[in-house]
Amino acid sequence: MPYTVTPTAIPDVLLLEPKVFSDDRGYFFESFNARDFRAATGLEIDFVQDNHSLSEKGVLRGLHYQIRHPQGKLMRVVQGSVFDVAVDLRKSLPTFGRWVGALLSADNRRQMWIPPGFAHGFLALSDTAEVLYKITDFWYPEHERTLLWNDPSLAIEWPLDGAPRLAPKDVDGKLFGEVEVFE
Repeated sequence: MPYTVTPTAIPDVLLLEPKVFSDDRGYFFESFNARDFRAATGLEIDFVQDNHSLSEKGVLRGLHYQIRHPQGKLMRVVQGSVFDVAVDLRKSLPTFGRWVGALLSADNRRQMWIPPGFAHGFLALSDTAEVLYKITDFWYPEHERTLLWNDPSLAIEWPLDGAPRLAPKDVDGKLFGEVEVFE
């Protein structure tokens, strides 16, 4: 199998580790193959867009989601490392309001699948971090919402070294009890 798939504490959020072929010249791996992804996860996903971000150490992006046109995301880091977080906003499920986090790095080559219905964010841990991610729907700014990254009711254990650097929309995120959620 080209991927090792490990469910997280929220079973719909998956960690994927691709099979890497290494020798004295370097390495090669398929970062995504639709057939193999489907075989490894049981999911038939259509990705419509690839995003690429660069963040300096201490930048925290999130927790973002779209209330309409929800996006599934397949996250990976190509340079540096991040702590990646998903918060379940699917009200009808027992994992509603829970979060999971994982270290994704260029070294461990892990990927994290975050299905639609989750708020998502990450904290750059290295001097710089480049993140590539595939998404299942387009960005609609009018439907974007932000859950407050440090909501005390969520108690996300961000591995912070001081205060994070935030975008204005992340500073103004809403508390969990105030955000729109999915049924």
